[in-house]
Amino acid sequence: MTLSIGFIGAGNMGRPFVTALLKKGFIVTVHDHDPSCERWVCGQGAQWASTPAAAAVGNAILITCLPLPSHVRETMIGNNGALTALASGAVWIDTSTTDYHNTLDIARMAALRGVMSLEAPVSNLSHMGVDFNNVCFYVGGEKKAYDIARPALDAMAEHRFHVGAIGHGQSVKLLTNLLFYCATLAWGELLLVAQNQGLDLHWLWNVAKHSQANCFVVDQVTPMLLDGSYDHSCTLEITVKDMALTVALADELGVDLPLGRLIEARYRQAGGRYPAHANHLKVVALMEAENQRRLLIDGFTAPSPYGADRTYRHPDTFVIDARGRRKPSLPEHFGYTLTHPACGHYAQCVLEVMAWTNHTIRQEALQLGDAMGLEPSLLEQVVSRSCGASWVDDQRDSYVPHVALLHDFPRLMESLHLPILQALALDTVLAPQPARHAS
Repeated sequence: MTLSIGFIGAGNMGRPFVTALLKKGFIVTVHDHDPSCERWVCGQGAQWASTPAAAAVGNAILITCLPLPSHVRETMIGNNGALTALASGAVWIDTSTTDYHNTLDIARMAALRGVMSLEAPVSNLSHMGVDFNNVCFYVGGEKKAYDIARPALDAMAEHRFHVGAIGHGQSVKLLTNLLFYCATLAWGELLLVAQNQGLDLHWLWNVAKHSQANCFVVDQVTPMLLDGSYDHSCTLEITVKDMALTVALADELGVDLPLGRLIEARYRQAGGRYPAHANHLKVVALMEAENQRRLLIDGFTAPSPYGADRTYRHPDTFVIDARGRRKPSLPEHFGYTLTHPACGHYAQCVLEVMAWTNHTIRQEALQLGDAMGLEPSLLEQVVSRSCGASWVDDQRDSYVPHVALLHDFPRLMESLHLPILQALALDTVLAPQPARHAS
């Protein structure tokens, strides 16, 4: 018997999920608040539903993939909400990054109707890996519901983890996003330092990918800064929401999160300056404006359909690293010689500071997970299978920071406004003895 699925939310994340489900033979009925999506939905071979309730009725599984907690709530229990149309024994899966209290509240209402609930926030394992099933779900909820949902989750993702009760999934997703958002801000500031010191940013990108500085952002987001597109894959509104949820979770759990709170403030500041639906990397445009600089490289276009060249298409080949993580191959012209006149002390300082930043925020993220009661071994797995992956995390048992490089760096940024790097207090944080990474 073919499993029938209702799906609500046909945005950048939702559409690839719908396509993946259809390819695996599921019968899919889709609703989106934008009626213009109907043409795309029907063109894919799915059925269109004009209301959330119509997407839910008669389906064994309902999946929501929405930007904000308010959207989830309205979709499930608002006018023509989906919950009233779900039959007893059905499973609701919310893949949104949301407030888990909201999910719990809706789940309690669902349970009264015999409907089981799962939270399943999702992390891309490469930039917009959702386009080729390269994502991971962090699933919280009843194991019985998880077992029912596994065929659908497996159709949409490369990895999935059952992390515990509802709330644990969102906590894991928020801490992995914290790693991503910190890297975005720190690397943006470091690129401004590098540019100010005369380093070639295209060259630096290629060097950084093979260094202790490497992480998801350095490797795969840098091009959307260098081509000035600021990445069309996600809105600033979503990143502002995610960081607000992270700080709220830290407050609830009594976690200090000093760097994380500064990151939240910077995203909130960007959200106050730019439109809600501006691209999420406009947070870097904020620092560019503050320093009266642009990271844009003339003639450079990101190897992504979410960059400046919206017609770009990834090749059908992938690169797989030692941890089994994959990403699309790059055309040869994106390579760059690693021997360069600008290579030297300044570049090494920049790379070491990025590694130290990844270490610092990793400690804060793990404190969140620990306060939530998540097992360290589980946290290690989910971080390495997330947008928060980094060289530092991969080398957590052996990495030792280079103290001299960290101490030399502050003088390189004296003329720039760099709140994240300045908060690291690099000239004093390691005195009198460097700290080793916790495993």
